[in-house]
Amino acid sequence: MATLNEDKTVRGLQSLVRQNIRFAKSLWQGELSPFSLPELKRLSRGLGLSIASGEVLLLQGRWYVTHAGLLRLAKEYKCRGIHSHVVVGLCDPQNSRWVFKATVYKSPGSKGFVGYGDADPSNVSSLVHGCEMRIAETRAVNRALRKAYGIGLCSVEELGWSPRVADSKPSGPAKPGTARSNGHGNGHHNSQPRLRDRLCLLIRQHGLDATLVKAYAADYCGAATLRDATRDQIEAFINHLADRAAKDREGLLCHLNSYPKPEEVTK
Repeated sequence: MATLNEDKTVRGLQSLVRQNIRFAKSLWQGELSPFSLPELKRLSRGLGLSIASGEVLLLQGRWYVTHAGLLRLAKEYKCRGIHSHVVVGLCDPQNSRWVFKATVYKSPGSKGFVGYGDADPSNVSSLVHGCEMRIAETRAVNRALRKAYGIGLCSVEELGWSPRVADSKPSGPAKPGTARSNGHGNGHHNSQPRLRDRLCLLIRQHGLDATLVKAYAADYCGAATLRDATRDQIEAFINHLADRAAKDREGLLCHLNSYPKPEEVTK
């Protein structure tokens, strides 16, 4: 029986590796380096991280684990508990600065693995301004979990993106192969994640239906399709979506479900 169970585990990991590679090529084609897929295979086999479940993401050519992935691993490893609290002396609520301490207990007798997380408007994406307290707690929990289970892969929630420079304009005509102002090119704007990456991250973080989000985006931008919208329109929609998902996810889901899903074509 043990041999049969081990065989099922091996086959399951092989299936996960194939699925992850398929999703990676579909989502991030053109961004994968020669080392990206070998690293993804290692993460798939070693940690069982799934792209489809939003447990691992590729941003700016590097793999990051997500909060969802870390919590799933903690459950799988039978984590006994997670305790978090505000470090009052280091916080400045007036300036939206928060610091949390989290402790992960792997077993009943564990002394705990500690992680700290901080967040303020200067080290979080402009998409989530106003949510600094929650981000600080998530970062603390992520760091404690990574320390407890020896996961060297940084979590995407720990990323601190500096504010994008506003109203910047190109100094000359765009060269062939460079990103266009509508955000559909392959480059990054002022070292920020591409709009597509930011939207993809939001969809995965909040468990949204990508097809319905695209329909909502086109409607919000007043365009026939999302491809017809300008970069500024898409960026405004992403800010709107992030705010609504954080404050009223249930209402957002109801709104998304009002859009018709495309019918599947059967042969």
